Amino acid sequence: MSKPDYTDLIKNKVIHERSRLLILSYLTGSETGSAAFMELQKILEFTRGNLSIQLKILQEAGYVSIKKKFKDKKPRTTVSLTEKGRQEIKNYLKEMEKIIKNIK
Repeated sequence: MSKPDYTDLIKNKVIHERSRLLILSYLTGSETGSAAFMELQKILEFTRGNLSIQLKILQEAGYVSIKKKFKDKKPRTTVSLTEKGRQEIKNYLKEMEKIIKNIK
């Protein structure tokens, strides 16, 4: 029996970090592929600062887009999964499935 290859899984450190994986998983599971900043903060139980940092990393990787606008004179930030982000989370999950299949 051959040993599983974890190379591809380990390469993507952006997704592999727990907080970012939670964000991408939540966005992937939403009907629109997007969520308000405050919704993410509440559902995932992040501080504003931590969520902001994780979103910045995901945005720099091209996995999410962030749009800020005002609604009734209040700022509203919406986070959306990009096509690249959708593909990368699918690739990550495929790699995880390979690992799970090798567990006896």
